Amino acid sequence: MFSNFFSFASPQAFYPVAGRMIPWFGWSAALLALAGLYIGFFVAPTDATQGESYRIIFIHVPAAWMSMFIYLVMALWAGLGLVLNTRLSGMMASALAPTGAMFTFVALWSGALWGKPTWGTYWVWDARLTSELILLFLYLGYMALKEAIEDPQRADRAGAILALVGVVNIPIIYFSVQWWNTLHQGASVSLTKAPSMAMTMLAGMLVMALAAWMYAIAVSLARVRAIILERERGRDMAWVRSMVNA
Repeated sequence: MFSNFFSFASPQAFYPVAGRMIPWFGWSAALLALAGLYIGFFVAPTDATQGESYRIIFIHVPAAWMSMFIYLVMALWAGLGLVLNTRLSGMMASALAPTGAMFTFVALWSGALWGKPTWGTYWVWDARLTSELILLFLYLGYMALKEAIEDPQRADRAGAILALVGVVNIPIIYFSVQWWNTLHQGASVSLTKAPSMAMTMLAGMLVMALAAWMYAIAVSLARVRAIILERERGRDMAWVRSMVNA
C-alpha cells in the first residue's frame, strides 16, 4: 500500500492523476459556492447588531481561514521537499502559493469593507490585520524568491526555509485577538464552545469554507500540472509531448 502511495511522488506519475481530479474538485467548488452564497445572502437572518453588512463574513471568514491553512499546507510541502529532496513537494508548494496569496488579499480587502461600517474606517493597525498583512508579504516574498533563483532545486530549498520561518506568523494571526486588546472581534466558531451565531449563518459560512477549499485544490492541481510540464521539459521531451497531446 505504501509503495503505491509513494509512487505518486514522481511528477510523471502524479500528472495524470491530478488531471483526473481537477474536474471533480472544480465542480464541487462551484456547486458549494452557489449553495453557500444562497444560504448566506437569502436564507440567513439579518444580524441584530450589524444589520445586512455582516453578510460579508460569508466571503471574509472563509478567505481568512484559507489564507492561514494554505500557508501551513504550503510550508508542509516545502518542508517535505527540503527533508526528503522530492521534486514534487517543491512543485506543490509553488502551486499553492498564488492561491494562498489570493485568499489573503480577499481576506484583507473584505475585512476593510466590513471595517468601514463597523469601525468607521477601512484600516487600523490592529494586531490581527497587521499580522494578516504580514502573511500576504510572506506569500509574495516566497514567490519572488523562487522566481529570482534560476535553478529549481536551489529555489525550492531557499523557498522552503522562508516558508518554514514564516509559519511562526500563523499562531500570531490566530491568537492575536486573545493576546492583545484589539478592535477585531473574537472567533465566532470554536472547537471548545457553542458558536455565537445562528445555525443558518454558521451553515452558510462552513459551506463557503468548503467551497473555498475545493477551489484551492482544483486550481493548485491545475497549476502544478503546468509546473511539472515546465520543469520536466528538459528531462524528457517525449513524455512532455505525450502529456500535452493526451
